[in-house]
Amino acid sequence: MKKKIAILATNGYEDLELHYPRIRLHEGGFETELVSLSEDIIKGKHGYPIKPDLTINEVDVNNYSGLVLPGGSSNPDHLRRHKKVLDFVVEFNNQEKLIAAICHAGWVLISAKILEGKKATSFFAIKDDMINAGVEFYDDAVIIDGNLITSRSPDDLPDFMTAILRYLNE
Repeated sequence: MKKKIAILATNGYEDLELHYPRIRLHEGGFETELVSLSEDIIKGKHGYPIKPDLTINEVDVNNYSGLVLPGGSSNPDHLRRHKKVLDFVVEFNNQEKLIAAICHAGWVLISAKILEGKKATSFFAIKDDMINAGVEFYDDAVIIDGNLITSRSPDDLPDFMTAILRYLNE
């Protein structure tokens, strides 16, 4: 049975940060499910549309081996306003399952209050937010701290996905 990975996004996601991981995960033999706030088609910040597989109200962490959080400045800002989203992230963390966040997706982790004492990176514009949430911040392409994998921007996607695939195949 294939391991299943949740990708959590809404309107304004960074197109490459959703589609590149999704494709690479499929190539790696993993199943992905796009989870969103509603069943409506969502659009990336560059306009690419995609239909979610499930809503946040329909998901169970126990059905997944990992979670990928794409960035895009408005996507994570909207996601972190929803208790069910934060509970979903917290439960992944409680079960020590993969949480992979890139770019502005660190905002979701901050609001879920799971970063205290962790090593991580993010897009430079939210560096202070990450530090104020208790992160030991690094300006590197990818940082791995236990079940948490973080990267800074679309430029880091090759390193981000290499780390994710290595983690999932261990």
